Amino acid sequence: MNFKMNKILERRLHVFLMVLAICSYGPIILAKEIPAAPPFKPWVKQLIKDAKDRRIKPAVISKALKGVKPITRVIELDRRQPEFTLTFSAYFNRAVSNHRISTGTAMLKQHAKLLKKITAKYGVQPRFLIAFWGLESNYGQYTGTFPVIGALVTLAHDRRRAKFFREQLLYALELMDLGHIPIGVKGSWAGAMGNHQFIPSTYKSYAVDFDNDGKRDLWKSLPDIFASAANYLSHAGWDGERTWGREVRVPNGFNFGLSGLDVQKSVLDWSKLGLLRANGQRLPQVDLKASLILPAGYQGPAFLVYKNYRTIMIWNRSQLYALAVGHLADRIVGLKTLTRQPPIDDLPLKRKDMKTIQFLLKRRGIDTGELDGIPGPKTRAAIRAYQKSVGLPPDGYPSKGLIKYLRTNLKN
Repeated sequence: MNFKMNKILERRLHVFLMVLAICSYGPIILAKEIPAAPPFKPWVKQLIKDAKDRRIKPAVISKALKGVKPITRVIELDRRQPEFTLTFSAYFNRAVSNHRISTGTAMLKQHAKLLKKITAKYGVQPRFLIAFWGLESNYGQYTGTFPVIGALVTLAHDRRRAKFFREQLLYALELMDLGHIPIGVKGSWAGAMGNHQFIPSTYKSYAVDFDNDGKRDLWKSLPDIFASAANYLSHAGWDGERTWGREVRVPNGFNFGLSGLDVQKSVLDWSKLGLLRANGQRLPQVDLKASLILPAGYQGPAFLVYKNYRTIMIWNRSQLYALAVGHLADRIVGLKTLTRQPPIDDLPLKRKDMKTIQFLLKRRGIDTGELDGIPGPKTRAAIRAYQKSVGLPPDGYPSKGLIKYLRTNLKN
């Protein structure tokens, strides 16, 4: 396969992972009808006034907004409603690929001296900075194709999240006015930018000029790129003395009702409950708070996750994303792959399948919230409650097997 084809495949893979990461938040549900957007020209006129009130140079405003108009594709992506829910294996196998691991290992070695300096200042271990870099932009290979101002204008003019995106748009104009980002910069459809896909407010608050050239450049300056990510994680509560979590082995007869991020116990207490390292050895005997998560249900791999895992979820609230960052960080320093894989029948569910689960649980008097086809916290709690009531392992995991059980056992 030639170099050009490799690049095309890498880009397609990264686009797919970005879609999966967004989808793992859950599909966007439009709970009520969205008001029509106001006439565009008067709206832009008011935007220009607001930008001038923030003392953004008129020349910058004029150049940034020249010829701008709403982008239809941005609205389509904002309204996306994925047909399938994600499975752990579907996301994980693509996010933590062999190519991404080997590239990350090489990048860790290549930039070791710079990363050491950044770790000394911000306390974020180098392997995690590389892992975030790999997942966010495939090590700088893909930072987006949408004009950032055009995307933000579209979303600010639209009424669904107008207030939020209007602020992001004004922040972007301020950053352009200061010379930190170029006026014609491109990014994601939601206005995220650079090697770590910062939205403008994150860029404004946490991007740093580590190379002291007067700009916070998250495209071409690796010192700025790595330091900005480290600065953000540090402010989010990163613990530089600890890892993110680990795969564990769960004993037979374990109470899976203890799984989930809402349950926290010390590693010592989890050890007393029979949990072991994935290789069968004893867990570290430390008084460190941890939660047990089962991303593919009780038959799949199990993980004890620590504070840094939760910090990753401040960056991106997808549990699958947080697991991928943690595991990729481990793999690029030579740690082994998972010892337990998801079950063969861990297949993605269609939205109609999730609605079926919600409907059948509601028929049994268990509240799942709206029949929206989303496996959100309330639906997972309902699944867990039902599983516990009928003697199934209460892992809260929606699956084809659960649908079959609900249909077969209509009386319970």
